Amino acid sequence: MELGPNALIDAPSLWGLLPLFIYIVLIFMNKSNLLATMVGIVVGAILLGHDLGMIADDFATSLGSFVVSIGLIIMLGAALGKLMNESGITETLVYWIVSGLKVDTQNKGRSALMIISIIICGLLGTLGGGNAIIAPIVIPVLASIGLTPTTTALILKNAGEVGLFWGPLTGVTLATLELTDMSYSEYMLVAGLPFGLLWLAGTWIASIYVQKRTEGTEEYDLSDAVEFEHFEIEPKERNATIAFIFSFLVLVIYGVVTEQGTNYAIIVMILLMVIVAIFGRIDPKIAEERIVEGVASMADLFLIFLTIDVLLEMVTAAGGFEALSQFLQHTFTNINASAVMLISSVVGGLGIEAAAVAELQIITDMFKPMIESSGLPLQMFALSLLSATRLTGSIYPTSNMIGQMGIAQSSNTKLMLQGNWISIIPVILFMIIWSIIGLNFF
Repeated sequence: MELGPNALIDAPSLWGLLPLFIYIVLIFMNKSNLLATMVGIVVGAILLGHDLGMIADDFATSLGSFVVSIGLIIMLGAALGKLMNESGITETLVYWIVSGLKVDTQNKGRSALMIISIIICGLLGTLGGGNAIIAPIVIPVLASIGLTPTTTALILKNAGEVGLFWGPLTGVTLATLELTDMSYSEYMLVAGLPFGLLWLAGTWIASIYVQKRTEGTEEYDLSDAVEFEHFEIEPKERNATIAFIFSFLVLVIYGVVTEQGTNYAIIVMILLMVIVAIFGRIDPKIAEERIVEGVASMADLFLIFLTIDVLLEMVTAAGGFEALSQFLQHTFTNINASAVMLISSVVGGLGIEAAAVAELQIITDMFKPMIESSGLPLQMFALSLLSATRLTGSIYPTSNMIGQMGIAQSSNTKLMLQGNWISIIPVILFMIIWSIIGLNFF
């Protein structure tokens, strides 16, 4: 993308950040992501001097971009999720885990809930959708051992978010791999596992704190819950679940061993849909309907990814990110790699919520020149991306937080926030320490 003949600015220019600034302001005003990006594109087109034909070319180019391909993968993942629900695979997985762990104490309940949420959200690639499926099945079990709604909400939110960046085929994971040029195994070793395990450890401690302060004052309404004791698995559901697990593992292992790229996830999703439909004995017409439903449920997100890519390309063409990097380097002379890591980690606190992949791209574009000039290893920057995109919802109430409270039947926002603040303390301390000593390992 280039400046048009009637451009109002010369690149690089801090004015090039204006479309992005307007986008963020509109997000803070609780406007829709799609509206915010479209307004930003209009402003960007005026600044760059792009006429209608050039804008059309901008959109056509973005259709083949990395961000939009992630959007397609997320849509296919939602379609797969619909088929998994139709075939009973999701409920079967939850039942097997709960039964296998023999949940009869609060500590076992915490462990089971974390494991289930990580697995289901990691497979489906959605926080709200994944936890909404498992809640009716696990809540009666949790209620029987005394876990309160707010404790449950805290664990569901944080464990589900860990699943989103541990899952090998989720949008967040694939985007991070693409932006940092790492393999999945390397990413998990240097970023995903340490970040996630520390967050889960903090969540465990926080859940004990919340449980002590809500025990005796909160209880579950089990009128709409699925009776766990009467839950039965049909042979068809068992066979479909086994076929899914085996196929998923084989496809993922093959992808890791042969070092497949991001686009490999597309064929994996398609193959898994075929396998689930066949072994789940789903009528082809019903399967088609569920696939369309899943794709349609993520259509708004796909459009957001398309428009955000156009917006970011306009900012890049205007030299907005380059000018910002130059400004920061002149303002903070000799800024080192540790400082770049911490600053980029905090930027996500501004919260471009509900568009994590877009936020990953924005932060990478914004700090790329500083990363290169300071020598910050991309393995360490991957941690910055996780911190920037995942911890936002733990600092102040967001739709992710409120959504999980609703699923868990909790209304105690104060304790939910306190629990989230406690849960991220180990991660924050790790980020500060690792920003200083981590440079010695790369």
